[in-house]
Amino acid sequence: MSNSITLQKLAELVGGELWRGEPDDVITGLNSITEAAQGEVTFLGNPRYLPALKTTRASAALVKEDLAAQDAREGLALIRVKNPTVAFSSVIRWFGPPAPAFVPGVHPTAIVAPDAKFDPEKVSIGAHAIIEEGVTIGDGTVIHPGTFVGRSVRIGANCTLHANSIINERCVLGNRVILHSGAVIGSDGFGYELVKGRHQKIEQVGIVQIDDDVEVGSCTTIDRARFGRTWIGEGCKIDNLVQVAHNVVLGKHCILCAQTGISGSSRLGNYVTTAGQAGVTGHLEIADQIMVLAKAGVTKSLTEAGAYVGFPARPIAEGRKIMAGAARIPELIERVRELEKKLAELEGKVAKE
Repeated sequence: MSNSITLQKLAELVGGELWRGEPDDVITGLNSITEAAQGEVTFLGNPRYLPALKTTRASAALVKEDLAAQDAREGLALIRVKNPTVAFSSVIRWFGPPAPAFVPGVHPTAIVAPDAKFDPEKVSIGAHAIIEEGVTIGDGTVIHPGTFVGRSVRIGANCTLHANSIINERCVLGNRVILHSGAVIGSDGFGYELVKGRHQKIEQVGIVQIDDDVEVGSCTTIDRARFGRTWIGEGCKIDNLVQVAHNVVLGKHCILCAQTGISGSSRLGNYVTTAGQAGVTGHLEIADQIMVLAKAGVTKSLTEAGAYVGFPARPIAEGRKIMAGAARIPELIERVRELEKKLAELEGKVAKE
């Protein structure tokens, strides 16, 4: 851990206001709102944890500017900030372990093609990494052990390729791209045609292009295009265990959460979010500023910004009505049975008359 810090200095560090507490009180560490102990600072980033402000053992908390004093435990120092989650990143950098030092050079066990283009004094290549023919690597890039970079791949500056990530031939990465362990960029698209009773593979000769400031999670696969490119736009953040199929286009600053699947040739606009286990079928257009909620399945193009839920995905207000109605089906079935019974009794009486 880094050195301790006073509450006043901590408020200055996060760009906030010490709203309650003694400026010279000392903070020695950080923790979550439920695990924090005396001397530690925490934060309230999600309103669902508001009751924990009454019970936390932390000495201080970062809170939003509109928090009411009575919502927090008496004696808990409070620092007001615009966004506690973002501000707490500065606290993590202060108290947390230092970032690994950049150590330029090529490990002796790495296999690097003679014609690969990079400055060995400005790039770090780890043990047992493989760099094939025609690769170019920008300054400041770190390639961790066991990573594979296929022939004619282009990698921009200040990228981080974590251990055992894979970039197959001819794919292109922009600047400041992060690939986590097990990510596969440029695997073949899933293309087959049934010919004489057998599935015949259709060649996939395109590439994957990943623009600046994209982060790709562990065990995520982004398939190369059949021809042309599968394109991941600037600033996209892709979680673990996501499948992006061939010729998909993601606009800028999209977020794809775990187990999302985007089928071939679909195009997502800017600032699209897909929650966990959401799916998009192929050849669709998804407009800007759309959120596809967890487990939703998109089966047709979506043109209006907003949140969508269910299968097939519908605007959230409509989808909630359908789900609420579905929850009443057992009750309605029982009522129908009762009505049928009463109707049968009435019919019997009428028949006797």
